[in-house]
Amino acid sequence: MADATEAAAPDSRRWIELDGADNIRDLGGLAVAGGGRTRLGRLLRSGTLQDLTAGDVEHLVGSLGVRTVVDLRLADEAEREGSALAGIPALSYVSLPLRSADQVRSDAVADAGEMDVVGHYLAYLAGSGDNIVSAARIFAGEPNLPAVFHCAAGKDRTGVLTAVILDAIGVTTEAIMADYALTTERLKRIRARLSRLETYRTMMAAARLVKGAGTADAALMGAFLDTLRARHGGGYGFLSAHGMSASELSALRAALVED
Repeated sequence: MADATEAAAPDSRRWIELDGADNIRDLGGLAVAGGGRTRLGRLLRSGTLQDLTAGDVEHLVGSLGVRTVVDLRLADEAEREGSALAGIPALSYVSLPLRSADQVRSDAVADAGEMDVVGHYLAYLAGSGDNIVSAARIFAGEPNLPAVFHCAAGKDRTGVLTAVILDAIGVTTEAIMADYALTTERLKRIRARLSRLETYRTMMAAARLVKGAGTADAALMGAFLDTLRARHGGGYGFLSAHGMSASELSALRAALVED
């Protein structure tokens, strides 16, 4: 297996530097099995966007052309914390909360504890299949792109959706793991921002129940992908089993992959 850190496009092309967000990057440039790479400028993953400055918003909407925002936060969480991108006429803002079937309310940025993070990620699959498919359908539509999707830290809920989408379109295991691990570079900044926000101080405390929650270790994502494939036939199988048609899955790949 290739080193996971070598499988993605250069980080300098993928990180998006904003004053009000710490963990936002382009999912373009990732290697696809059999050849090709994901398209740059199509899909962005992020942590919370509530602190974006006016300049940040202009960069995302004006310079990068973002058309769609998919908010993975719970409804009450999003209502309390808000978003700098809600209510902008040029944007379609869609709430698709990822709920964990194990009822642990965490966007895990905390210390290790009793539960394991892979099991927690699988609980997101069990609790949020319909919303994961809805997000995939949005990303399959060219008029909706570029799109940004986010939770709080941009690691766990965002990481689960990222893994399902990338696996469904054929991105290599090494590239998915490497992308997940990039969040490690920003964890200190992420924690500092979230600790200033009351909702996320509470969620960070809850996350201490989840073993491995304080890291973005590539091996955790590798283990999640192994189980996703064993139980669901990978991202493609999961989306298909939850109602996405073969033609929709083909459209998703066409929208996000350049051969």
